[in-house]
Amino acid sequence: MLKSMKQKFGASATTKRDGGTSKSKDEGPTTASLLGARSGIGSSAKTSGNRAASYTRTKPPLPALTEANMQAHYAEPLPSFRDVSAAEKQQLLVQKLHVCAFNFDFSDPSKHAREKEIKRQTMLELVDYANTGSGKFTESVSEDIVFMIGSNLFRSLPPPRSHEQDNPDAEEEEPNLDPSWPHLQIVYEFLLRYVVSNDTDAKVAKKYIDQTFVLRLLELFDSEDPRERDYLKTILHRIYGKFMVHRPFIRKAINNVFYGFIFETEHHNGIAELLEILGSIINGFALPLKEEHRLFLQRALLPLHKPKCIVMYHQQLAYCVTQFVEKDSRLAEPVLRQLLKFWPLTNSQKEVLFLGEVEEILELTQAPEFQAVMVPLFKQLARCLSSQHFQVAERSLFLWNNEYIVNLVAQQRHVLLPIVLPALEENTASHWNPAVHGLTMNVRKMFQELDEQLFDECKRKHDEQTVKMRQALESRTVQWGKLHQIARQRAPKGMLGAKLPDYVITKGSDVPPAM
Repeated sequence: MLKSMKQKFGASATTKRDGGTSKSKDEGPTTASLLGARSGIGSSAKTSGNRAASYTRTKPPLPALTEANMQAHYAEPLPSFRDVSAAEKQQLLVQKLHVCAFNFDFSDPSKHAREKEIKRQTMLELVDYANTGSGKFTESVSEDIVFMIGSNLFRSLPPPRSHEQDNPDAEEEEPNLDPSWPHLQIVYEFLLRYVVSNDTDAKVAKKYIDQTFVLRLLELFDSEDPRERDYLKTILHRIYGKFMVHRPFIRKAINNVFYGFIFETEHHNGIAELLEILGSIINGFALPLKEEHRLFLQRALLPLHKPKCIVMYHQQLAYCVTQFVEKDSRLAEPVLRQLLKFWPLTNSQKEVLFLGEVEEILELTQAPEFQAVMVPLFKQLARCLSSQHFQVAERSLFLWNNEYIVNLVAQQRHVLLPIVLPALEENTASHWNPAVHGLTMNVRKMFQELDEQLFDECKRKHDEQTVKMRQALESRTVQWGKLHQIARQRAPKGMLGAKLPDYVITKGSDVPPAM
């Protein structure tokens, strides 16, 4: 009997300690009382069961992000998730999210130092909580999660630095790193965990991660901090994969970013990251390609070859374009024609990039598409072959090291050799760079071995054309000399020395060398 009485009274005492209903002066405030006081829930609950139910049913409203409210939220620290029961964790999660929603000035390390450290520790605890257990991200806390994320991430970016277009060192300048990145990184990590979590139901979360949220994320891609853009790239790609309802909108929104960059500003820091996302998206397009996807290639991707700063994102752009051609080889002709349309005239660095992309596309081009575009393409390549910029000439000559391209050219050699041979002969006779001269001799020898009779015929016609050009230039020079003499004879006195100097004919000055 004594043993049963001890068990009865012992169980009663345990119930009081666990429920927090004991009024003993020796006991301090319990975890439940701290949570109730911070969330506005009174401590007058009758039983522990009713109190746990109140935590799950009642949620504090979103806080106003004011200085006074911040002081109230940071007045005393919140308990750890390990120190509360499972029924109280959702309530504690909401309160920690509200604490982390307040922003601080990180340009001044001494200002709000205590609050910054509390926020950092709380954010790290939220990330750890997101990695453990299940059932942690319910519909009731989604609003608070997105509120905390938005209040930290969605901000005005500093104005872009003015880069002179003719400044060659603009691309090598160090980016402006955000001083608040140590805290922003934790927020981004929490957002990534939230998006990829199995507890996050896309059908429920789409009410909060909506189109406005996606647009605000896209605005942040213009950040100069590459660490932030890398997180944004990963998160947006995860959102695209999980929230299928947002996929058309995300593609359209990225298109609009490209349009503004191409036709308005020609300045955006996140084009490479957006193209990297699109490269993965294009890789998953089903065949046959939809008309929407073809228009995206024509209207958004190909015009990205126009800006001068293409070197910043050309690798990702070329990958996206070649993905389209790989899926549908019939797109090779319009793609190559667009490249010829945007071919640079005075930017040798862009020419080298274009030549590399042309080689990648030609590797995926079938014979019918090649035949349709080969004449304008090789006229441009002939101009590149004889370029005085040795990198342009060298890169164009490297095309003949590609076996697949050589086979395409061999099938159409009767059309292409007369186009290319004059540039090869000009390089052989007068190009200043020894490497270009050597590569030209190799290509010339390859054509000669491919079809010696055709080569000799084209060489003969080229020599005849060169002689005719020399004769025409000499005749023109003689005619100008005669006109000059007539002008001197008829000129008034006093104009011969100042206005009409002697015309000196330099033989061969405007005449190409004989072959």
